[in-house]
Amino acid sequence: MKGKPYHKANTTSKPNFKSGPRQNPKKKHPAPDRVTSRDSAEELRAGDRIVVTIKRLGINGEGVGYYRRKAVFINGALPGEVIKAEVTKVENKFITAELKHIEKRSPYRMDAPCPVFNICGGCQIQHLSYEGQMAAKEDIVREAFSRYAGHENVRMKPILGMDHPWGYRNKAQLQLGMGKDGMIAGLYAADSHQLVDITGCPIQHPKVNEAVDQARKVLQRLQIPVYKEKSNQGLVRTIVVRFGFQSEELQITFVTSSDKLPKQEQLIKELRLAIPGLTSIAMNINPKNTSLVFGNRTVILWGGDSIQESLGDLEFTLSPRAFFQLNPLQTVKLYEMVRAAAGLTGKETVVDAYCGTGTIGLWLAPYAREVRGIESIPEAVEDAKANALRNGRSNTAFYEGYAEELLPRWVKSGFSPDVIIADPPRTGLDSRFIEAVLRTKTKRFVYVSCNPSTLAKDCKDLLDGGYSLEWVQPVDMFPQTSHVESVALLMRDV
Repeated sequence: MKGKPYHKANTTSKPNFKSGPRQNPKKKHPAPDRVTSRDSAEELRAGDRIVVTIKRLGINGEGVGYYRRKAVFINGALPGEVIKAEVTKVENKFITAELKHIEKRSPYRMDAPCPVFNICGGCQIQHLSYEGQMAAKEDIVREAFSRYAGHENVRMKPILGMDHPWGYRNKAQLQLGMGKDGMIAGLYAADSHQLVDITGCPIQHPKVNEAVDQARKVLQRLQIPVYKEKSNQGLVRTIVVRFGFQSEELQITFVTSSDKLPKQEQLIKELRLAIPGLTSIAMNINPKNTSLVFGNRTVILWGGDSIQESLGDLEFTLSPRAFFQLNPLQTVKLYEMVRAAAGLTGKETVVDAYCGTGTIGLWLAPYAREVRGIESIPEAVEDAKANALRNGRSNTAFYEGYAEELLPRWVKSGFSPDVIIADPPRTGLDSRFIEAVLRTKTKRFVYVSCNPSTLAKDCKDLLDGGYSLEWVQPVDMFPQTSHVESVALLMRDV
């Protein structure tokens, strides 16, 4: 049946109808082989067909093009491609559309090696070669500064990538469920409650994949029930596996709805037989019907209460719930760029805001006179203090609180930092913290960001307040995904 034709973007040509039966104006179904024009993007409707040239990747990995100067977001499309797409939604400022056909293919497009790439949602750009990923991520950062900071010619260093951008994740946190062929360990597909089996995930370390698979098989063999959210029945919710890249120790944690674990001794015995190198088995109890993975209580079933890991010469003890970077190899590169930006000579005082468990401050401590970390989460502050003690970083101190409150208090008492480092969550810096930094007038401000958009917006405020942007260094912490980390150095005359 014939219907609405495609609409070609960025053209003023007259409609190009093919011959055929007269269309019924009441029908809304588009004919897949027709292309025509709209006078404006506002005339588009869901179901219309358009042709779009993709200019760049968006922050979520989607292709971004334009129809009549209005942004069009198309999942799966790559920069440089010409795409036939079907409009799915028209908003005030943008259009979303579904890829239907690639008219011009990117030379960087490849077949994704993961069989569930299109449905898992954990990776967004496995279909883009690594060379293409590096270029696209640099463009994401550059576009963010252009759009949100009005900085068209930001000095950006070449992105730091990986020699082998696979098998880099040291931790898996997978939900359990039942499929037609038995127990599944996986992730929920985007915008759904469909559990996708990700056995053999190519971005997880092989040891992690093996441990998850063997643990799943043991649970199934022993018929230990999986938790079912709808009925609030069953036991095991989640498997969490962490592998120490340096220590080669392996930790498994089962998140359960109850502290009553059937066949516990048999479970421990079979796990130890099935998983070489296993050093710790734990159970975390989370009885609440919540989206939070972990509960408040953890019980060690066998082995040590933690595993060991290191970054450079720093050593860490990781309990089942402890935070640690997911890509240790790239973390070292990231922290070295932070050190370069800080410009330390051994005489400086440093404030590490949003310090978490203190890893950045501890990394810098040997090169500074004094490091003060600030973190609002009490457990993270305790971990930071323990990490400092373990590593002999006696010139560090960690404080529970908010940087926007503690920093002005310290300055008022006579403490004036030479360098401030901030590594905030994706939402960026608190506006009160930015005001505190501007009042403090610290010479060097080093911004570590996992979100280019909020990085650029916050930098705009700092630039307006008297800082200058010296350079930005993108770091690829998560290959095959659209995420990109950055280190930005801002300076001002004191």
